[in-house]
Amino acid sequence: MQAQRNAHLTTGLIMAMAGSIAFSGKAIIVKLAYRHGVDAVTLVMLRMLFALPLFLCMAWWAGRGKPRIAKRDWLGILGLGFSGYYLASFLDFWGLEYISASLERLILYLNPTLVLVLGWFLYRRKISYHQGVGMAISYAGVMLVFGHEAALDGKNAVLGAALVLGSAISYALYLSYSGQMVQRLGSLRLAGWATSVACVLCIAQFAVLRPLSLAQVPEPVIWLSLLNATACTAVPVVLVMMAIERIGSGLTAQTGMIGPMSTLLMGVVLLGEPFNIWIVGGTVLVLSGVFWVTRAPKV
Repeated sequence: MQAQRNAHLTTGLIMAMAGSIAFSGKAIIVKLAYRHGVDAVTLVMLRMLFALPLFLCMAWWAGRGKPRIAKRDWLGILGLGFSGYYLASFLDFWGLEYISASLERLILYLNPTLVLVLGWFLYRRKISYHQGVGMAISYAGVMLVFGHEAALDGKNAVLGAALVLGSAISYALYLSYSGQMVQRLGSLRLAGWATSVACVLCIAQFAVLRPLSLAQVPEPVIWLSLLNATACTAVPVVLVMMAIERIGSGLTAQTGMIGPMSTLLMGVVLLGEPFNIWIVGGTVLVLSGVFWVTRAPKV
């Protein structure tokens, strides 16, 4: 029995680590695709175009044998799909035009602290001293890396960081409002339908803002987008959900701290991004602060 539990724990940890690393690879793939002259509108459209069939299958699979979705829940799915996946994805891709993959991942990793702030703002939930200290440490780490990039890139770094922060806030809104719907629909079913909505919105955005001829992109961009849609979008969603089922959301979130480190290493190896004391120091501070927040006792 104990051996079976240990195997279950090990499998869950491996899934959580693999999902976190796969999610982190998204920024690297986007930066590689930008080298071929595409823009954020086109790139996010290609990612969502390839991902749409996968998410529709996910939604169908998770909904087998369950009651039909009520009208009010469809309205909620539309809102969550817009905020949590469409707007968050587009702002993130756009921001990556201006900042490094390492800084992007650190800003997105502030998400647990943003959820706390939104909980205070929307529902007047108290933020404990313990949580406040963790938030201060995390934001100090982001400011350390941002300050270094701003000194080199100036306005571009400011714009890129603001866009990615907007992405993080948009996704935090999704998390803050999705709690009750997750209980009614299940996390995988909700994620499948919300991301499907986002896919349609991203494709529609391209159709409105860009001529169809811009869909003819260099072949490497097609393959990078396909890889992004599968290995860095759909697959990690499933891995993280399966990990949560085995080891719980808390341990899965803590294991996910490997994500920023993997982005940092992949950025250095694949993109030639700098590896210096500013990046390392900021990463350590952000991870320490988020760990402190997630371990804080609830108030």
